[in-house]
Amino acid sequence: MTQTLERNRIRPELFVRLVGVCFFVYLFFGFMLLPCLNTLTSIFNTKNAAGERDAFAVIRFFLAGSMGKFVWNSLKLAICLVITVNVIGVSIVLLTEYFDIKGAKILRMGYMTTMIYSGVALVTGYMFLYAGDGILTTAMKNAFPDFNPSWFSGFNAVLFTMTFACTSNHMLFLRNAIRGIDYNTVEAARNMGARPFKVLWKVVFPTLIPTMFSLTVMTFITGLCAMSAPTLLGYDSINPEIVRLAGSSTADEAFPQARAALLSIILAMFTIVLLTVLSAYERKGHYLSVSKTKAKLQKQKITNPVANVLAHIYAYLLFIIYMTPVVMIVVFSFQTYSAIRLKKLDLSNWTLINYFGQQDYEYLTSRGKYKTRVGSISGVFANEATLGGIRLSFILSALAAALACVIVVVACNYMFKKKNKGTGVVLEYALLFPWLLPTILICYSYRTYFNSDSVWYVGNQNLYYAQNVRFLIVMAYTVTKLPFSLRMIKASFYSIDEELEDAAKNLGASGIYTFLRVKLPIILPSVLAVFALNFNALFTEYDMSATFASTYGTSYAMVIQSMCREEGLYGYNVNASGRRCASTVFIMLVSGLILYLVYGVGSRDLGERLEIRDRRRKRMEKISAFFGKKETGKA
Repeated sequence: MTQTLERNRIRPELFVRLVGVCFFVYLFFGFMLLPCLNTLTSIFNTKNAAGERDAFAVIRFFLAGSMGKFVWNSLKLAICLVITVNVIGVSIVLLTEYFDIKGAKILRMGYMTTMIYSGVALVTGYMFLYAGDGILTTAMKNAFPDFNPSWFSGFNAVLFTMTFACTSNHMLFLRNAIRGIDYNTVEAARNMGARPFKVLWKVVFPTLIPTMFSLTVMTFITGLCAMSAPTLLGYDSINPEIVRLAGSSTADEAFPQARAALLSIILAMFTIVLLTVLSAYERKGHYLSVSKTKAKLQKQKITNPVANVLAHIYAYLLFIIYMTPVVMIVVFSFQTYSAIRLKKLDLSNWTLINYFGQQDYEYLTSRGKYKTRVGSISGVFANEATLGGIRLSFILSALAAALACVIVVVACNYMFKKKNKGTGVVLEYALLFPWLLPTILICYSYRTYFNSDSVWYVGNQNLYYAQNVRFLIVMAYTVTKLPFSLRMIKASFYSIDEELEDAAKNLGASGIYTFLRVKLPIILPSVLAVFALNFNALFTEYDMSATFASTYGTSYAMVIQSMCREEGLYGYNVNASGRRCASTVFIMLVSGLILYLVYGVGSRDLGERLEIRDRRRKRMEKISAFFGKKETGKA
């Protein structure tokens, strides 16, 4: 009788499992599948000029109109980026990790600056130098009166900016691949008489092909889905056009929403094909024969003196290109608005007004009278719009990063329990589903699908209305970060010894208790690292925020993008350029701190931490002994 009652009683683990399954089904169908299907069907629900439903009206418009140029422009940018990014990315990794170049540590720091600022912040940094009123462009106009001040715009400007912005993946992944090469294979080739560059071509490069293929696909997708650089630098690509059409109406142009949906689907098709090719390539497997005792790679000297000099010149030229925007932005963030506007550095006049405090601004009107705008000169942390953008982005990014980690941790725990069953596989593919779609398609689908009062599973609430749009942004942030979080956190679950879980069960611990007290502490460092990386990426995110353009959803990146639109007009927003520089510095500090915690402190193993603690203890003992002797001498 007692056993029958225990069987019929709903255990906490079963209840939690049922709630979890219902939540994942709701998440997948409500915020992944149905909105995207709605976008797909909207293409074929358009009406012609006579008011009749015409399933192929948008497609005919695409073939006959100018929509094709946006697809071609994005393809052209993606193809060119694959070439330029791989050339620059491979070269900077070889210069810092493979060849013996003087000052490699300093060069590496310069090449990795794109990891601490990206998106709108990076593009505005390059515009601060090269735009029509930029520092270097102004200097070139003064030196050469015939110099074209609009040279940094359009395709060339986007290609130049994104080439140096996208090499951060090479510094992360290709660098690790090169450092993992067995030096014995290199040494064997050298002993057989092979020259350094032949060894590089015949021995080193073949081992990097899998990583290079993955980086090439990632770069192609990045160029295809580019948003920040084309928007700010005036290049007609797919994503900016989708955002423009999403905010348009039929009174302005013919079926803009359906055209935006078609462009989104075209992006999705390209992304699916590329990811399918990448997955098929990875399944082939790549093997490398190495010696039983692996040797650490030693840097190779360039024996040819001419090639050595040219390599050093090339390395430091790239370093200047990477570091100049960073240095100029930091320096000018401490300059007055007049110095920034004139792009003239005044080393005798430093100020913190771009960061803190407010000042009044006096200006001469067209009638010859002076007027005063109270508080028109304001810093990042004193300007309400900028501070509001920081606050909103911080809260939404933290919520989305945390929610993505929680969902993936619970899902991974379930998948490892059901790893030999179909439900675990289905759950994994459901969480990887957003990777098949470009971010702009997901966000556009949310904007159109939830901009209605008839969606029953969200309580018939218009999620695009007023403050509800913030919930929509959090969900978009979360969904787009699920695949990345899954791949990172799932790897950490493999480090859990199954015997620990068996021992906890034998001691009578429940499944929930075992997860919270045994598994979670083991994977917690990896989970916190994923949370930090997600937050870092979302805090300055622009593409999704621009799609959800709203007064209630103005993110920090959108504030930066629009900061200089009305600079100085009628005495308002006087030091917008300075505040933008200070905002970029603030982003660098936040991103740098997070990366240090993840890849610096967080990557240390137990031995390194104990060694650092031991050195700290000895240092404190020396200090105590020094002051102890000093006090004894006085006595």
